[in-house]
Amino acid sequence: MAQAYKGGGGNGSGTTGPGTRLRRQGGPLRGDRGYWRRGIVLAVLAILLALVMVLHAQIPNTVGNLGSLTETFLPWLGVFVPVLLVLGLVRRSATAVIAVLAPAIVWFNLFGGLLTDKTGSGGDLTVVTHNVNAENADPAGTAKDVSASGAQVVALEEVTAQALPTYRDALARQYPYHAVKGTVGLWSKYPLSDTQSVDIKLGWTRALRTTVATPHGKVAVYVAHLPSVRVKLNSGFTASQRDKSADALGEAIADEPLDKVVLLGDLNGTMNDRALKGVTSQMRSTQGAAGSGFGFSWPAGFPMARIDQIMVKGVEPVTSWTLPRTGSDHLPIAARVDI
Repeated sequence: MAQAYKGGGGNGSGTTGPGTRLRRQGGPLRGDRGYWRRGIVLAVLAILLALVMVLHAQIPNTVGNLGSLTETFLPWLGVFVPVLLVLGLVRRSATAVIAVLAPAIVWFNLFGGLLTDKTGSGGDLTVVTHNVNAENADPAGTAKDVSASGAQVVALEEVTAQALPTYRDALARQYPYHAVKGTVGLWSKYPLSDTQSVDIKLGWTRALRTTVATPHGKVAVYVAHLPSVRVKLNSGFTASQRDKSADALGEAIADEPLDKVVLLGDLNGTMNDRALKGVTSQMRSTQGAAGSGFGFSWPAGFPMARIDQIMVKGVEPVTSWTLPRTGSDHLPIAARVDI
């Protein structure tokens, strides 16, 4: 009897019967509360990530311009979403996986529209802007590349006194009209008038305004190169001079008498950066309205941010895109608009 009881196993208290093994295998699948208890830290990180994206405008700039730094690279926070998802799956944590939905939804709400192709056809004016880099070793080649875009209006920033004659000669045939103020210039197939420097509170000239007489009407075109920003360990995101210049540029555009306005230039900031609100609050980004993707323009080797901008007021963006790399550390960007 003892032998039969020990080996027969189905209903006794033995530990080696097939029924016992079945319960052991099925238990974790049916009743393991660890699926909800594991991954709490990952879930907290996911919620914090979502909060940073939702409340980015509330991150203060008082300490190292942390808010502007976050907003400059805000789209890249989405990279952490699949990372947290994979870690949640590895941990077999239902809590973490569900929590990751929060930053995913927020990111798609903020940037999902940029993933769609909004480019159109038509338009009657093509414009290009390019920070050509003061240390560009091939200004003639850069000018050739930019003019190959077929644009009627080309803006260049970081044009040094030494390289200016090269740009003038290389662009003269296609663009008979040009204006240069300081280190920024505009080349046009259409006549220019009322050209003047724009004071962006730098002490030297890095912005201009001119009137382009297109066949479809006059357009005020601004070319600007706002001060550079730096990320330093001891002072954070140093952007105070850029912010002051952005406000001054915004005031100049607000006072513009013409209804149709195009802004071309290197603003050293993205459309998400609150410090540029003096400009962005009154103008539309052609990339956001009629582009495909994020249109990152800097650095040229591995673009991570769109700090070069084409913005419009009173004209309709039709399409917007980036051009191939030149000898600069920025990519040229282009847009076609309907006047």
